[in-house]
Order: sequence, then C-alpha cells, then structure tokens
Amino acid sequence: MQESPAVSSEDPQESSIPHAAAASRVEEEGDIAADYLEELLDIADLDGDIDIEIRSGRTYISIVNEAGAEGALADLIGRDGEGLEALQELSRLAVLSATGNRSRLVLDISGYREGRAGELKGIAEEAARKVRESGEPVSLDAMSAYERKLVHDTVSDLGLHSESEGEGTRRHIVVSSPSA
Repeated sequence: MQESPAVSSEDPQESSIPHAAAASRVEEEGDIAADYLEELLDIADLDGDIDIEIRSGRTYISIVNEAGAEGALADLIGRDGEGLEALQELSRLAVLSATGNRSRLVLDISGYREGRAGELKGIAEEAARKVRESGEPVSLDAMSAYERKLVHDTVSDLGLHSESEGEGTRRHIVVSSPSA
C-alpha cells in the first residue's frame, strides 16, 4: 500500500534512492556474471545466448542453446545439476571479486532449473501423500539449498511441515505432519 504524499513527510526522491541503488547493484551483478559466463563459453568453444532478468531484487541468468545447437550445453549442467551449481558458485565468486559484495544470483542452463522445479514439486507432493497415509515422517534425498527451498515452499503450501537435516552434500529434507 502506498502512502499518500499529503500524509507522508518523506521526500519521494529520497525514499527511491536506496531502491534505485539496490536495483543498480543487482544489475551490475548480472552484467559481471554474464561477462564471466560469456568468457567461459568462449574458452570452452560453446555457443549459447545469455539472458539476464531481475525479479524481486534477485538476478536470474539463463544460458540457452542457440538455434541448431540443442544439447550442446548439457555437459555444463552435469550429473544431477552439479556442474550448474558449480558454475553458479563461480559466477557468484566473480561478482564478489569484482564488487566486494555477495551475490544471490541464480543461474539456469537450457531450462534445467524449470524442469527440475517440476520434478521437485512432484517429489514433495508424493512425500506429503506418504506422510498423510502413514503419519510417519518421510526423508528425501540430498539436494542443493535452492532445491530444498522449492521443496519447503511446496510442502508448506500443502499444509505439512518440513525441516532440513544433515550437513554439506548430505543435507536433505524430512517431511512430517504439522503436529510431529
């Protein structure tokens, strides 16, 4: 809800400065990461288009196949998205090195994350069904922090409880009933 200028004693330009600075910082992160990834694609002699999108104060970068080069980027994704996660972390480090600021950018390659999000929703729904049927908690396989967030959100939307357990690469989610 916006305040009416008659009620607010704050100068509208002053209140937009922090927002504008944050937007500028996020755009800079996207540009730095995109330059880094473009260099990487050139070194690896891979063709791909890089798209940058800013949503909710977060940078989303997608590398997509150029026409006729379907599957050329699959090796970058790696087994279970491990290569994608590594490239995302390297991109974040490139931003940190250039700006001194940590980045929360999200990298996707050839729509892998979108497809994986659908899979994760199905996994969460199946776990919820099992919890409702048995009343027992259900442990899921280990997954990345980003994937765990998607599962936590889905489980919450289904009215159940979820909690991350474990450390490092073995960190996973346990789904249970709200009263457990």
